[in-house]
Amino acid sequence: MSRVALVLASSTGGIGRHVASLAAGLSGRGAAVTVLGPPATQERFHFTRLGARFVPVEVAAAAGTLALRRELARLRPDVVHAHGLRAGLAAGLARPGGVPLVVTWHNGLVHGGLGGRLRRLTEGQVARRADVLLGASDELVERGRAVGGRDVRLGPVAARDLPAPARDRAAVRAELGLAEGSPLLLSVGRLHPHKGYDVLVEAAARWRTRDPAPVVAIAGTGPAYLDLARLVSHRRAPVLLLGHRDDVADLLGAADLALVTSVLEARQMFAQETLRAGVPLVATAVGGLPELVGDAAVLIPPRDVDALDAAVTALLDDPVRRAELARRGPLRAAAWPTEAQVVDQIEALYAELTGQPVER
Repeated sequence: MSRVALVLASSTGGIGRHVASLAAGLSGRGAAVTVLGPPATQERFHFTRLGARFVPVEVAAAAGTLALRRELARLRPDVVHAHGLRAGLAAGLARPGGVPLVVTWHNGLVHGGLGGRLRRLTEGQVARRADVLLGASDELVERGRAVGGRDVRLGPVAARDLPAPARDRAAVRAELGLAEGSPLLLSVGRLHPHKGYDVLVEAAARWRTRDPAPVVAIAGTGPAYLDLARLVSHRRAPVLLLGHRDDVADLLGAADLALVTSVLEARQMFAQETLRAGVPLVATAVGGLPELVGDAAVLIPPRDVDALDAAVTALLDDPVRRAELARRGPLRAAAWPTEAQVVDQIEALYAELTGQPVER
């Protein structure tokens, strides 16, 4: 039985869900999986319910690398797999000698000035320390090679299979206080500046004059909450900040459109969930999103209120186009790797690095 250490820093969204998917899949196949990360990640993603052990480590804290080194020495894993840049750096410094290190990059935040230069230096350190660097999109694979990765490969991240909605459309709309006939526009993601929710709020303020006026619901938590709440109030925008939700399937079942307004993304989880659910999607043409959605969504430039406004209003006024996008979504999604196929790929990679055969 292989011993796998999965390492992550703070996460409330896609990285944590991907680690949870790997923890469940690998544990179900007999691996001894230990997840090492901040206590809040266990509270959010419940790794121990999925068959893994959990060791609390504040990976990105000042003493995080030392704590991680101590725990990895005690665990003696066959492979260490870190997720995200901060976790990758800590794991690269903390892994025991001779233990293979895999790092998955889920996104590539771009900063200008000194912050950008420091990030590029960190990316180079992580890429060179990893035995294998996995990029969640072609763009991230190219970036990993550009900063010195020795072995950089595509590592798709599959969204979870959502359960069937537990409530009908009318019940969800009633909970959200929607007026009769008001379209529901849904976005799900971490409340962080790179998600572009300020642009969404500005566009939503324009839609207030439509009849019936659409309502935008944003599900998620994060550091931009207070700024967004102030902007919603200032612009009198019809936007609901829902906080963390466990009923995304219900929300999608009630949504007329889904929106992704990010400045950068790789294999965005909510975009995958949206297309699988057959909900028309408007998304920014950034990172891995164009290769992910193809012609099954309307793509717009990032940080462009006018483009977002035009795309959404055009779809609200064109039920035939919405129906066509709803038809294309599941067809596009059928070509994506499933969670089980992603676990297959990761399991084969671990076997390659450790020399241990894949057991079935």
